[in-house]
Amino acid sequence: MTIVTVEETIAANANDVFKTLGDFGRIKVGGAITAFELEGEGVGAVRTITMGGGQVIERLDEHDSEKLVFGYSILNEDNPLPVSNYSARVEITADSETACTVNWSGNFEPKGADEAAASKVVRGIYTRGIAGTREALGC
Repeated sequence: MTIVTVEETIAANANDVFKTLGDFGRIKVGGAITAFELEGEGVGAVRTITMGGGQVIERLDEHDSEKLVFGYSILNEDNPLPVSNYSARVEITADSETACTVNWSGNFEPKGADEAAASKVVRGIYTRGIAGTREALGC
């Protein structure tokens, strides 16, 4: 099992970061993402992200707005990402009223790529997600 962790500080309130980053339906069409669909709400919701000539189907497995934690997993092994048996968890820790730390960690088996290449793709998803949160919050 391969584990990738990205930990970054964001100059924003932890609750605001959680509301943005933890919004399972927040993914927007654009760039590599050509379509997006969300079914259901809360834990158990399933989102389908169309990208790279295929679909990534993810389920929200955990979402706790008090602990500022959420987790999700990829349901379909035929996804275009170089991973299988993928799950991830995001924890947000308040450092002050105006700063927090995001710890985004995922584990998976590399698929169709070596461990370094698969890890680079996953790390890129996490860093872009955190950067998008900064942009959305203007920080």
